Amino acid sequence: MNHPVSRVLALLELLQARPGLTGPELAARLEVDERTVRRYAARLADLGIPVQADRGRYGGYRLRPGFRLPPLMLTADEAASVVLGLLAGRRSGLSVGEQAAESALAKIQRVLPTELRERVEAVEQTLGLTSAPVAGPSPAGAALFALAEAARRRRRVRLAYRDRLGVPSEREFDPYGLVFHSGRWYTTGLDHRSGELRTFRLDRIGTAEPSGTPFEPPEDFDPVQRVVESLASVPWTHEVEVLLTTTLDEARQRIPPVVGTLTAADGGRVLLRARAQNLDGFAVMLAGLGRPFTVLRPDALRTEVRALAARLAGWAEQG
Repeated sequence: MNHPVSRVLALLELLQARPGLTGPELAARLEVDERTVRRYAARLADLGIPVQADRGRYGGYRLRPGFRLPPLMLTADEAASVVLGLLAGRRSGLSVGEQAAESALAKIQRVLPTELRERVEAVEQTLGLTSAPVAGPSPAGAALFALAEAARRRRRVRLAYRDRLGVPSEREFDPYGLVFHSGRWYTTGLDHRSGELRTFRLDRIGTAEPSGTPFEPPEDFDPVQRVVESLASVPWTHEVEVLLTTTLDEARQRIPPVVGTLTAADGGRVLLRARAQNLDGFAVMLAGLGRPFTVLRPDALRTEVRALAARLAGWAEQG
């Protein structure tokens, strides 16, 4: 690293990776004196990449936020991690915007060195993921960021929302947190229109405008638990109650909270209360537990369990 330009670029990489390094620390890493570090910082400023130096015990050099994103200098592992993260996020639904992941991938791959780009493309073309891709719209980045900032600062927002039937509404909302669950983004908090805790899907939120009104969430409020519980209570066609011959701990390990609620019952058994749209799928889930169970309701679920047993017996007899 003898050429001054190489050291200037190395300074930029250090500031991106570890903002807050002091003058002596940077000088030692670049193998120059502190005066030269200040000259390199000035050179970056001339290139439109302003560097600020904070004085004091906790001071140090860092890139000052500006109107332009500074050039990113990624190592091979960092570039591969970013690309793989984008690929996984696009498939799982974790990304935002309809084409954001694709455009970001294209931009990163366009500036990678030829050898590294070919390696990354080889991984992309040969990678297999066991999870099914998530279908459906992604949330808008603007709504996601607005809700995240409002939840962090504890400020109310005005939501423009459409429910699952497409009915629009305007509501005042205190966002207590954001949750990503089963390929969907959710926010949960106090809905002032109903006066109750509500959970909203982010892809159904048109706009989220901060109002500036402060709020205080309940103590020990768990957004993840609240979202899972609210999804489990969504009204479906069938109300289901089943007694499971197993322990409560084992039932919780085998049955996700979104399926239904689990409570201890007499005789060392567990009562599963759930809602289901399709009873044939629920019968398959119960059979997959590998434990005896008793259907309390509805009667139609008993019929589906018998039909499943008959199908399995028939398949077992096929040569």
